[in-house]
Amino acid sequence: MRGTQARIHLANLEHNIRQIKKTCKAKLCISVKANAYGHGSVCVARKVLECGADYLAVASVDEGRLLREEGITAPILLFSLTVPEEIPDIIRLKLTPFVFDEECIDLLDNAAATSVAGKKYPVHLKIDTGMARIGCKSEDAPSLARRICASKHLRLEGMCTHFAVSDSLKPDDIAYTKNQIAVFKQSADAVQRAGIDPGIRHCAASGGILMYPEAHFDMVRAGIIAYGYFPSEELKTLPSKPNLKPVMELVAPVVSIKELKAGQSVSYGRTWTAKKDTRIATVPIGYGDGLLRNLSPGFSVAIHGERYPIVGRICMDQCMIDIGASPWVQRWDEVCIFGPVSKEHPKNNTAQDLAKIAGTIPYELTCDINKRVPRIFIDETIQ
Repeated sequence: MRGTQARIHLANLEHNIRQIKKTCKAKLCISVKANAYGHGSVCVARKVLECGADYLAVASVDEGRLLREEGITAPILLFSLTVPEEIPDIIRLKLTPFVFDEECIDLLDNAAATSVAGKKYPVHLKIDTGMARIGCKSEDAPSLARRICASKHLRLEGMCTHFAVSDSLKPDDIAYTKNQIAVFKQSADAVQRAGIDPGIRHCAASGGILMYPEAHFDMVRAGIIAYGYFPSEELKTLPSKPNLKPVMELVAPVVSIKELKAGQSVSYGRTWTAKKDTRIATVPIGYGDGLLRNLSPGFSVAIHGERYPIVGRICMDQCMIDIGASPWVQRWDEVCIFGPVSKEHPKNNTAQDLAKIAGTIPYELTCDINKRVPRIFIDETIQ
């Protein structure tokens, strides 16, 4: 087994699901797209379903296929649009797609003719309330709902939208989100006035779950908060914020220690030069594994509860750490790149710490951990 590993703490995942369930009483959909934000979609899917999730969500047909091939039978929402050639697979794999125009509805209706006899295939009507990505205009919702109901093989199982700035505390962004909620509610109400059941109404992803209880409706769609991070730094300041625990711990071993004299440089480009005699530890993890190259300079790692800086450029497969004269750092010692912070490991980085340095978001950091880094699933007992 490779020494560089992403340990997935399933007890922390379960803890986060419990925190979400305390926050809202609606049905719960957990997003497991992008390999469950890098955490391993199959094992994560099984765990969240065990914890009471009602739906899973993916972004591609292949992501849904993987779950089905591993025996997962729970409802799976397909968030992103597909090309017509993929539609037969959507039906065969029993994925629940979003629709927002007549062409999508008709293509799915024709493909669903081959589905289980006597049953209509579920679809969710996506409304664009201000994200300007996919979705129909609010005023078109009743006519599209009627078209779904009039089709031979489809049924309207739900209606949804997606918020653009629900993770922001800026007054303008709060007003924008509240308007999105109002527009969505108007759409669902208009469908109901047309004599059609809108089904499961869902709007709120992680930011909406934390900020807008009025947007919980019938189901919420948890993403990053399930994996232990807030969707923005701002929301960490909420007085009623849940206690989230990072699920992924990225570690690698020290494989080499060498003496470096003052004036000697480290790594490509000679961007760092030792100002005094020191010791350099080499660790087998780099940007080929998902450790972003622009984390150096500025990033430090934890070894035996102490922080040491990464120096020089991060390479594709390795990086170097200045351990100074520290006698307690030895070859084969474990280095924590990021992971849960605890009483035992108070100086661990989180993915949020890395994100600040890299100028990005924790979503990207966990998603970027390459598949060549083995996932080790640890199912500790929750205390």
